[in-house]
Amino acid sequence: MLNIFGSVIPTDGITPQIFIILVLVSLVLGALMALIHTYKNDYTKSFVMTLAILPAVVCVVILMVNGNIGAGVAVAGAFSLVRFRSAPGTAREIGAIFAAMGMGLILGMGYIGYAALFTVLISLAMLIYSALSIGETKNLKKNLKITIPENLDYSGVFDEILKAYTKSYRLRQVKTSNMGALFKLSYEIVLSDPAAEKEFIDKLRTRNGNLEISLSDPQSSETEQL
Repeated sequence: MLNIFGSVIPTDGITPQIFIILVLVSLVLGALMALIHTYKNDYTKSFVMTLAILPAVVCVVILMVNGNIGAGVAVAGAFSLVRFRSAPGTAREIGAIFAAMGMGLILGMGYIGYAALFTVLISLAMLIYSALSIGETKNLKKNLKITIPENLDYSGVFDEILKAYTKSYRLRQVKTSNMGALFKLSYEIVLSDPAAEKEFIDKLRTRNGNLEISLSDPQSSETEQL
């Protein structure tokens, strides 16, 4: 049992056999973590692939640095440049990346047993938190954007409809468009009944001359895929 949780890296340096074993274990555990990430979650194929191979990449980097402080600093600087070439991800994606890097670091030190244990514990935690309702929003907050012609006075023009279909609403922004021929209104609303969403939009369309209307999640404009 002690050997399972001991470092497999010999004191006299890395051998090809040890290198292959660590990389293969990194890929297997990375695939497991990537699979867990897809549970009850939105994802892209590119992100899942990246998450699966990231532990192996980190593991190899740690193996090659092998205690060289100068090389370690250079590698850290190179990895930090990736941040400026990538779109920000969701909190769950960032957490998965950190977990994959942590597992790769453990394997880079040669601790296969601890890496496997870490992966199992993190995977279980991800499954449990995904299954629970902790942190889920309890309201129906939406972003509503309405386009109106310039000859329509937007002050209170939609109040009657908004009061009928929402629990609360707030006009957040007004801006002109199309050389001043159109106005775009942005509201933050909480729907009274999600099932009446289409009926709500139809009522707005009759009031704004059937111009563009959009209703979206507040998080949807902030969430981007890596």
